[in-house]
Order: sequence, then C-alpha cells, then structure tokens
Amino acid sequence: MRAYTSDRFRLPLPPGHRFPAGKYRLLRERVEHHPGLRLDEAPPASDGELALAHSPDYVSAVVDGHLAPAALREIGFPWSPEMVERSRRSVGATIAAARAALAEGLAANLAGGTHHASADKGSGYCVFNDTAVAARLMQAEWHRGRRELLRVAVIDLDVHQGNGTAAIFRNDESVFTLSLHAERNFPFRKEASDLDVGLPDDCGDADYLAALDAALDQLENRHACSLPGLVFYLAGADPHENDRLGRLKLSAAGLAERDRRVFDWARRLRIPLAVSMAGGYGRDIEVTVAVQLATLDLAWKSWRQWNNAAA
Repeated sequence: MRAYTSDRFRLPLPPGHRFPAGKYRLLRERVEHHPGLRLDEAPPASDGELALAHSPDYVSAVVDGHLAPAALREIGFPWSPEMVERSRRSVGATIAAARAALAEGLAANLAGGTHHASADKGSGYCVFNDTAVAARLMQAEWHRGRRELLRVAVIDLDVHQGNGTAAIFRNDESVFTLSLHAERNFPFRKEASDLDVGLPDDCGDADYLAALDAALDQLENRHACSLPGLVFYLAGADPHENDRLGRLKLSAAGLAERDRRVFDWARRLRIPLAVSMAGGYGRDIEVTVAVQLATLDLAWKSWRQWNNAAA
C-alpha cells in the first residue's frame, strides 16, 4: 500500500512550542520497517492546486510571507519558508494518496488532516486544508472525459470538529462532510457539517463506536441511490484517553476498532479511501505514534483484502 510522507520538510518552531512536530519523523521511521507499506516523499501542491479550495489572496499571503500577525497567531506557527514548503507537501501527500486510492483502493498520508483551515485563513495548526484541495482536484481530474461528477465523502474522526472543511463545502451537494468530535472542544464556534455528531466529555469506547455506526449508516442511507466515489478519512489519534487536547476517553483498542469499522465500511461498498493521520497530542508522543501506526497497519490489511477481492 502506498503511503506518503512530508516530514523531511520540518517546521522551525521556538523551544517549548506545544505542537508535537517530532511525531511525523517518529511515524515515518516506524513505517519504514513495515513490510506492506511503500513509502514515498510527497510532491508539493502548486499555487493553482491550493487555489481550488483557498482564495488566491490567502495563498499569496502565505507563500510571500505577508500574513498579518493576528493571522499567524490563529494558525499557531511563525512564518518561515520551511512552514510554506511543509504545508505544500502535506497537501501534496493527500493529493497523491487520493490518486493512489482511486487506482488501488486505499492509500495514506502520514500527516494531513488540516481541517481547521478555511478558504481565506488558517487556524489551529492548519495552514492549508489538504482534504479540501485534494477533493476538488480529484473531482476536476475525474470529470475529464466523463459526464458524471465524482462524489466525495469526508469522514472526520479527529477529536476536533472539522470546521474549515465544513465551511469550504457549505452548500456543495457533491461533497458530504461528517464530523464526529468532542462537542465542548476546539473550535468553540462550530461550522455546520452535513452531519455533525458532538460527543460529551469522557465519552468512552462503547458509546463512541455506537455513535460511529449510526453516523456511517446515515451516510450510506443518504446516498443509497448514488454512493460517493471517494472517501477521505481523517483518523485522528486525539480521541485517545491520554491526549492532552482531547476530552474523550477512547482506549488504543477502541481507536483500532474505530479504524477497522471505517475501513470495513468503505471496502464493503467498494469506495476508494484516502486516510490521513490528523491530530494527536499525547502526553507521551510514543503512544500517539503507536496509535497512528496501528491505523496504518489496519489500512494495509484492508488494502490487501480490497485487492485480493479484485483479483
């Protein structure tokens, strides 16, 4: 299974910064030893590709270093050429994973899931919205030579609501946005997804999985006559019980079961799926990386089943 990395392009962050940028290197090092994952470095997204989901003025401000101090504070990173390049590569990794998923059933971005970025601003450690850009580009590429439009679903299981993605696709019937999140967590002003499931603090495995099953049933039932042709799955590790920014109480086993149910659902319906790692802020970063590696291992097993069924 193809997996794409952008961790060589590192963020130069000040000492003590809360963002755990080192998790990307640690995850890539683990993936390098996985016999079923083929790791490639992500290409950068171009300005034109970014402008499929972001205003050209915002793209230019990021690239040229003209963001206002307040805008940088909302993003949470200082501006640097490295920040720009890393953000391009993170989007490029989701684009590459989406293309590979359409060809092979399933692929992964070892970063991505930057769902707080909206059309004209970044927020919450998200500069560009990789899912939104990749969805728009896949629709454009799919439409060449075909009459029908590629329908897309976003299954966002990061602990934080996917407000930027919801805002970008507001009133767009070709993209269905589903967000299952901690209701009282960031962002405190939510955008309306097509389906929002807000969960109470300390929600554990059983209640979470029941809510997920109901949400997947709703997604499927609403599209019974025309299923999505591509799913973007944001497999956040931050619902874990020991996450610093989470508020939910899922165990590692519960998160693995969450992933298994999403992968099984997409495979049963034969919907290609691109998975990104999204958030993870564990008190012990090794725990976060272990959760993400388990997600990728389950993705590989689903990819293998997908291709065995097609053989």
